[in-house]
Amino acid sequence: MAGDIARALDAVQFARDCGVECDEWQADVLRLQPRRTLLLCSRQAGKSTVAALLGLHTSLYQPESLVLFVSPSLRQSSELFRATMRFYQRLAGVPALAQESALRAQFGNGSRIVSLPGSEKTTRGYSKASLIVVDEAARVEDALWASLRPMLATSKDGGKFVCLSTPAGTRGEFHKYWSAGGADWHRVEVPATACPRISPEFLKEELRQLGQQRFDEEYGLAWLDPDESVFPVAIVDAAFTDAVVPLWQ
Repeated sequence: MAGDIARALDAVQFARDCGVECDEWQADVLRLQPRRTLLLCSRQAGKSTVAALLGLHTSLYQPESLVLFVSPSLRQSSELFRATMRFYQRLAGVPALAQESALRAQFGNGSRIVSLPGSEKTTRGYSKASLIVVDEAARVEDALWASLRPMLATSKDGGKFVCLSTPAGTRGEFHKYWSAGGADWHRVEVPATACPRISPEFLKEELRQLGQQRFDEEYGLAWLDPDESVFPVAIVDAAFTDAVVPLWQ
């Protein structure tokens, strides 16, 4: 009982009991659990791990909660769900599973975890979500965001929204939220050089194999113009100005 209370109060202790020793940034996210979070992280930095832990902690210690995992594809959603259930299997003294399938779980406390492919059509119909996790958020359809946000409208305390990704061009809602500034989102940036599990030798090899541009995006978190762009975004933006007075209003 005492151990379970400690897990409920400290999500970092919960992570340890799941077999995860958190990096500093992961511990911060787990302890703070901001309402709106953007995780801009290198490949293999541990962003999916912290998202899985957040989802499982919410499900076990907020009865009747609904956690949604959304990814660009069904395969990616199922991978995040499997990671979550692997953590669950390492825990003792937690709510039992009432139902489980390849993409969803329901616990004895009434909480549910549901994994969905990132399509506007497949995500409609859910409401009162306690936590929505969008994996590879820079690569989901723009229309998806409009279908996800209303799911938090009637959630207790507004629910939580966590978006994690590497960059995927200077376009899309994730890029807009990241670039907008302001306090609406808690932003966390973790390049590969900040991850102790990624060696300098591996990064040198990746640079040789991927080339500078792809390497900068995947591991250095560089926001690059989409491949299909005819003109760089900076040139397009420079063509507009607010300094010219319109001829009519």
